[in-house]
Amino acid sequence: MSRIAIIGGHGKVALHLSRILSGEGHDVTSFIRNPDHVSDVTDTGATAEVLDVENSTTVELAQALQGHDAVVWSAGAGGGNPARTYAVDRDAAIRSMDASTDAGVKRYVMVSYIGAAKDHGVPEDHPFFAYAEAKAAADDYLRGTELDWTVLGPGTLTDEPATGLIETDPANPGNGTETSRANVALVTAAVLELPGTIHRTITFKDGTDDVVDALTEV
Repeated sequence: MSRIAIIGGHGKVALHLSRILSGEGHDVTSFIRNPDHVSDVTDTGATAEVLDVENSTTVELAQALQGHDAVVWSAGAGGGNPARTYAVDRDAAIRSMDASTDAGVKRYVMVSYIGAAKDHGVPEDHPFFAYAEAKAAADDYLRGTELDWTVLGPGTLTDEPATGLIETDPANPGNGTETSRANVALVTAAVLELPGTIHRTITFKDGTDDVVDALTEV
C-alpha cells in the first residue's frame, strides 16, 4: 500500500483515479480548493483535504505532502482567465514540484495534454495560448528536477466509459485523439506501479492496446 496525494482532487480524472487507487488499497489524499466538494471526494474512498494550491507557499505545500509516496498533479485553472491559468497551471504546479522535493516525495506524475511543448504553435491571440504556455513551462521544469517524474499527454478528453485500451504515441496528435477521462485515470494509476515509466513523457489516446501492455512496450 502507498500513500498517494492527488492535487486537484475534484476534477473528473482525479475522481476516477482516487476511486481506482482506493480500490487497490492505497491511502489516497485528494487536495481540493472548495470545501463543498469534500463529500464527492470521500465517496471515492479518498481522504479530502482542503488546500488552495494557487495561494499556498512551497513550505505549506511541502507540509501537506509530507509522508506521501507519490504526487499526482491533476489540477487546473479551467481556462478563461490567463492570469489565473499562469498562477495555477504553471506557478502552483512548479511550487508543488519544489514542495515534493522538500518533503522527500520522489515520485511525481503530471497530467498534461498531448500537444504540450515549448513549440506548441498556439497563436498569442488564441484563448488556449495561456494554458499552452503554462503547461509547457511546468512540464519543462518538471523534467529538469531530480524527481522520479512521468508526464502524461492524453488527447482530447471525453466522458466516455473506461475501456482500458489505449494507443501510445499517436501518429497524428492533432487529429482524432479522443481520450476517455476514465482511461486517463487508468493510465495514471498504472504508471504509479511501473518504474519503467519514470523519466518518460507518454502521449496517448483511446485505442486497442491494453493499458499496461501499451505502457511497457513504449
